[in-house]
Order: sequence, then C-alpha cells, then structure tokens
Amino acid sequence: MEEKLRIIVSGGGTGGHIFPAVSIANAIKELYPDTEILFIGAEGRMEMQRVPAAGYKIIGLPVAGFDRKHLLKNISVLIKLFRSQLMARKIIKDFKPHAAVGVGGYASGPTLKMAGMMGIPTLIQEQNSYAGVTNKLLAQKAEKICVAYEGMERFFDKDKIILTGNPVRQGLLNKNISREEAIRSFGLDPEKKTILIIGGSLGARTINNCMMQGFDKIKESGVQFIWQTGKIYINEAQQAVKAYGKLPMLHVTDFISDMAAAYSAADVVISRAGAGSISEFCLLGKPVILVPSPNVAEDHQTKNALALVNKNAALYIKNSEATQKLLDTAIETVHKPDLLKELSNNITKLAIKDSATIIAKEVCKLALKYKESHEH
Repeated sequence: MEEKLRIIVSGGGTGGHIFPAVSIANAIKELYPDTEILFIGAEGRMEMQRVPAAGYKIIGLPVAGFDRKHLLKNISVLIKLFRSQLMARKIIKDFKPHAAVGVGGYASGPTLKMAGMMGIPTLIQEQNSYAGVTNKLLAQKAEKICVAYEGMERFFDKDKIILTGNPVRQGLLNKNISREEAIRSFGLDPEKKTILIIGGSLGARTINNCMMQGFDKIKESGVQFIWQTGKIYINEAQQAVKAYGKLPMLHVTDFISDMAAAYSAADVVISRAGAGSISEFCLLGKPVILVPSPNVAEDHQTKNALALVNKNAALYIKNSEATQKLLDTAIETVHKPDLLKELSNNITKLAIKDSATIIAKEVCKLALKYKESHEH
C-alpha cells in the first residue's frame, strides 16, 4: 500500500494567520484526501482552539514574540525559542513530514528553521506587502515563497517567488446572500446605507474609541452601523451604548461569525489593514477605509494600506488621526456613489482567486518530489 503524504502546517497567533493556514490544509485534503496534516502552533494562542475546531490535530510550542520595547524580557523569550526548536525537532523526527508550510506567526520560525536544517522541503507564505524578519530568514532555506503582492523580489530570491494571493476564509465566497436579507439578519433597515466596522480578530482600541466618542454623529447621520468590537472591548462598548440611550441604527457585537452576511450588508467597511482582511475586500470588491494598526512589526499594515491607496483601491486614515477624521470620512463616503463604484472596481482588479488551491498544489509538488526521492 502506498504511503500517505504527511505535511506540517505551522503558524498562527491571530485570525489573520489561522484562516489561511486552515484554508491551505483543506485545499491539500481536496487534492490528496489521504494526506496526514499536523499543525504546529504557539501555546495559549488562538490557533490552539480554532485548528481542532476545523478538524485538525495541533501541537503547541512554548514560543513567544520578541518584546521590542523591553529588551530584558527577551531573555525568557530566547529560552522559549530554544525549547521550541528542540520540540519542533522532535515533532519532525516523529511525524516524518514530506514538506512543511509556514504561514507566519510565532510558531512558524522554529518549526521551519528545524525542518530546513533536517532537509525537509519548506514553503513559506508571506501575506504582507513587506516581508517580516522571520520570513526573510526562513526564505534562505525555503524552496518556494508564496506572496500576495507584486514587487516582493525586494525581499526574496525572485526564482522562488510565486504570486498566489492570500487564502481567505472558506464560506465567504460561495455564500449567496442578498444585501437586503443580510441587513435584516442584523436587525437593521435595508433602505438605509450601512457601514461595517471590524477591528481584526483581537479588536482595535482606536476604532472602538472613535465609535464610542461619536454616538451623536452616528445618531444624526441617518446611516446604520454594524460594529464588531472584538472580545476585549465588548463590555465597555455595550455599557457606553446603554449609558448613551437609544441607538437603534447600531448593531454591536464582539465577533461576527457570519462574515459573508456582514460584507453583503456593508456599503462601506472600516478596518485595520491586515493582509487577510485586505484579500477578502479584494475578492468581494468592497469599498474600504483602512486604519492601519501601529502595534504591528515593521509597520507592515501601513505598507499594505498604501499598496491599495496608490492604485485608488482604498481610502486610508492614520491611526493618530482617526479620532478626528474617521467617522466623518465614512459617513461622507457612503453617500458618494461614484467614489464607491471607483473604489470597488479598483480593489476588485487586485483579487487573486483560488489562492489556497494554488498554494496547496505547490506544497504537494514539493512533498511528492521529496517522498519519491526518499522511497528508493
């Protein structure tokens, strides 16, 4: 009986890394249903719940991110990194993968470094328009580098680069729900313009503050808002709404499980500039106002946002200027049909479809080649 393919998928930390990882794993399973897939994540992070919920086995490493502000704290980070590398080595030795995929996030560093040292072919997926430190290091040993933006030969060997786009959450594209039906599902009025506010899987303090300080504007605007606060901020947001009084045009929630409906309902989206979210806006042709998070490595969200702004495919407001400008800009924009159409057309041009399948095919090619060369 022929031996099955075995593949490691590593990464996580935020929803932006987990959704693509699961999409790639599912696409591998569609190509080769017998494939054994093992996820390697970071202990205590979101992937430790989300990956098993998607039906895959995951092992957590005790890895943590570097603290760029308090350098002394990094001694414990280095110890954890060393322990994680030893653990990754043992996992690879026991599981005997034919290929390893890194999607970014804390765990992909030690896992792919060890896989590369042990001669296992590796593929990395760089989601952003600006390569992070970890991926730049891992790229030296990687066989293939899947990217979502043009011009990435600034960071990587151009012979290894494949332009694949970022995989998005499954169920977003194949769910047909009308705008009217979607708006009603949030208890709102289909006759009114609707703005969707999302702060990423962890929430966004600045965007939430803009909302809480703008209830007067929201009430007078004649516009409806679907506001996803993130788990950390939901109590504060609900209390603020309660203290203010009636705001029937506002639907507040900590997490939207049906993003297909939320996007369908939205005439305009306000969002952070994470790579995964941007890929979703491109595929769905959504007019978006981006407020890049300042709390990310190498300010990559601003670079992601500017890649769109330079093509008239999105609007952009600096985090530091959001309190003054964000709500006014959103309310003005939603009433400009020509601008909405232009933004939608331009962002749609940047979409790359079937990213997960394109990446999965590359992974399986590497795995099959390795498997054949090691069977004889």
